[in-house]
Amino acid sequence: MTLRRVEFAGSWYPGEETECRRSIEMFETDSEPCPLPEKDILGGIVPHAGWVFSGSIACNVIQCLGKQKPCNTCLVFGRHLLPSSPQYIMADGAWETPFGPVEIDAEVAKALMSDFSFIVETPDRHDQDNTIELQLPFIKYFMPDAKIVPLGVPPAPTTLEIGRRAAEICREKGRNALVVGSTDLTHYGYNYGFLPKGTGEQALEWVKTVNDRRVVGLMVEMDDEQVINEALNNANACCSGAAAAAIAAARELGARKGKIIKYATSYDVHPDSSFVGYVGIVFSR
Repeated sequence: MTLRRVEFAGSWYPGEETECRRSIEMFETDSEPCPLPEKDILGGIVPHAGWVFSGSIACNVIQCLGKQKPCNTCLVFGRHLLPSSPQYIMADGAWETPFGPVEIDAEVAKALMSDFSFIVETPDRHDQDNTIELQLPFIKYFMPDAKIVPLGVPPAPTTLEIGRRAAEICREKGRNALVVGSTDLTHYGYNYGFLPKGTGEQALEWVKTVNDRRVVGLMVEMDDEQVINEALNNANACCSGAAAAAIAAARELGARKGKIIKYATSYDVHPDSSFVGYVGIVFSR
C-alpha cells in the first residue's frame, strides 16, 4: 500500500505521536459538549488553520463525529479552488498521520470516478494542501478504523452533485459514512488584500457579527447552493465548495439541521490587523 507523506506535520501541527496526542488531549479538556444527540450526528464543518489557531475547533467537531456508531468511511472535502477549477480525488493508497496511516476507501473512490471527472492524486503526485491533511490526525485518533475518501471540490454546481453521489455510493456499498467539510471563513486585512471596513475594532466586529455570520447561518441552515453564492459574493469562506459538498452529502445521509459548536478568530490567539474566522458545525438528523 503506497503512502502519501505528511507535509505540514511539525509546523502546522505536531509531527510526533506523543506531542500530537498531548495536543488532542488538551483540546478535549476545553471542548464544548456535542450540541445535538451524538447518535444522530452525520457530518460537520471544520477549520484548517494551524492547530494553535483552530485545532481545538476542528478537534471538537471530529470528536463529536467519532462518538457515532463505528464509522468505516469518512468523506473529507477540502481544497482552495476557483469555480473554474477541476475536481481532485485520491483513489487508493493511504495518507500518513502521526498515529499511523489512514487508508483510502478505494472502492467508494473508484465508483465516484465512474460518474465524475477528477484529477487523480497519488502518494507521489499531488498538490500541497493543508485543508485535508490537518483533519487526518483527528480522524485517525477518534475513528481509528475509518477509511477516507479525500476530495478537492470547487465552488461550482457540480460539486453538490458530487457530494450527494458520494453519500449515495457509501449507502449502496453498506458503509457507515460520516462527512467532513474543511473551510476557514473571512480572511481580513492587509495580508489578504480585503479591508472593506478599514482596520481596528470595528473591522473585527464586522467580520464576526456580519460577514462571517451570513455564511455560517447558511451552513447551519444546510443551504448548500447559497453557501457557494454567499462566499463568492462576500469572500467569507475560502473553501465554500468543500463546505457545500459536505452539506449536500450529509443531507443525503439523512441530516436535516446544523448546529454551531464553536466560533473564533485568529485574533483571539494573535491580535493583529489581519485575521481569519473559524467555525465548527455539526449536522444531524
